Amino acid sequence: MEGRGVVCSPNLLYQMTGGTYKQYDVVIVGSGLGGLVSAVILAREGLRVCVLEKNNQFGGNLQTFSRDKKVFDTGVHYVGGLAEGQNLHRYFSYLGIMPHLRLERMPTVFDQICFGDEDVCYPIAQGYDAFVDCLSASFPAERSTLIQYVADLQYTCSAFPLYDAEEGEGYASEVINLSVKAYFTRLTTNERLRAVLVGNNFLYAGEDDKTPFYVHALAVNSYIQSAYKCILGGSQISKLLIRELRKLNGEAYKREEVVKLEIENGRICRAITHSGNQVHGDLFIMNVDPKRALQLVGKEHFRKAFYDRIQALPVTTSSFSLHGVLQPGQVRYQAHNVYYQQNTEAVWCATTYKKEDWANMFMLSMTEDPQQPGYADTFTVLTYMHFDEVEAWADTMNTIVQPEDRGWTYEAFKEDKTEQLLNKVKRHFPELVEAVHRTYVSTPLSYRDYIGMYRGNLYGHAKDASDPLKTFIAPKTKIENLYLTGHGVYMHGILGVTVGAIATCSEILGKSYLLRKIHNETTDNHG
Repeated sequence: MEGRGVVCSPNLLYQMTGGTYKQYDVVIVGSGLGGLVSAVILAREGLRVCVLEKNNQFGGNLQTFSRDKKVFDTGVHYVGGLAEGQNLHRYFSYLGIMPHLRLERMPTVFDQICFGDEDVCYPIAQGYDAFVDCLSASFPAERSTLIQYVADLQYTCSAFPLYDAEEGEGYASEVINLSVKAYFTRLTTNERLRAVLVGNNFLYAGEDDKTPFYVHALAVNSYIQSAYKCILGGSQISKLLIRELRKLNGEAYKREEVVKLEIENGRICRAITHSGNQVHGDLFIMNVDPKRALQLVGKEHFRKAFYDRIQALPVTTSSFSLHGVLQPGQVRYQAHNVYYQQNTEAVWCATTYKKEDWANMFMLSMTEDPQQPGYADTFTVLTYMHFDEVEAWADTMNTIVQPEDRGWTYEAFKEDKTEQLLNKVKRHFPELVEAVHRTYVSTPLSYRDYIGMYRGNLYGHAKDASDPLKTFIAPKTKIENLYLTGHGVYMHGILGVTVGAIATCSEILGKSYLLRKIHNETTDNHG
């Protein structure tokens, strides 16, 4: 393994637990999916791994919460690529968690795209052939266009070999400069079909002529391959990864917020936590927002141009999430998600809404009542929200570990936004709103405080097709033993963050070695 050899002074070793002094091979700051995947991969290599998490729950965006004895997801509402032989299935199999996941395959039509100016909704189906067939029923003259679109998705994704656990450099130069808007303008003149194909762009917070098409392709392709819901929430992924890590003699600690990384001889030597604890290691992986990661080390340890570039990078917008408990037996369960857009024009600029147009797009999903099959017991509505809307309370911090009352003005703000959003939903799903028993809300502040992303951003830095290298952040830093991972570094989403962790670990273990090992083990087990 690269980067071993120089350790901290022996007299500085930290007594972590139970009177035993420990020096770790790898210290991982943050227990989001990228950190946990990295932890398990490196622990499988026999390395002594320690994960430090600031919150009361492991998992970052995988976290769930319970209200009224119902479980709600904070960030994972469905997962793609989990069918036998597909990319995420292969990665999760290698990590040892695939056999234990409790999953439910979504119906063939897993998403519906709806527009406020018409009654019909358009089906997005899983399976390439079914995808083409279902949309061809609505656009019979565009069947060849849909076939081309599917081929382009696959071609674009193959530009990133790690997407399919393959080695090679790919051909990213051919795809990174193409914007979503430019691609679809070239694909078809049918404006409604264009709008349908980007109608679920909440998956990547797309901005028409800015967001690269490869971001669209990487975000949606795996769902078209296969779409699943996690029974009882996405937190099972983090729980299984923690279990696997501990089986491999790794360690993970909650309520240990790292507030500083200290350097000796040009290398990170130890992490200092909020309570003054010191955790020492040979290698450090930061699974936190890249801006925060650099701040923890100190700007003096990086080239000024690099540090300033990362701190200045614009981020994707945040989200307002409305979680609701329904009166039993009132609303028929719909297993598919609904993406609502105000009209075909608004789909291109939903992320840059004006305040008076807020919530003109939303995503709606439901869970089925186990006591009354066929009926829904909870629902979640997600829409964009700029951090500017909660700037008045930006100086507050409210988590289970660090509770703080943001005040009555914040509560009034949430109530007002909840009413606005439910009024939008009611126009198209009146029976759902009429059956609401109780609601709970997450704002950009919730995402910032619990997930730790700058201004509560959904998907990391906003990538720009006209300047693709501007947002590029390598997983290996110029500090010899410091690495980065997470959705702020590579790509977002379950698959994107998993692939990003593979990229990070490849820098430590060697790409050929790691990919060969993944291929051999998953082929033997599932080939």
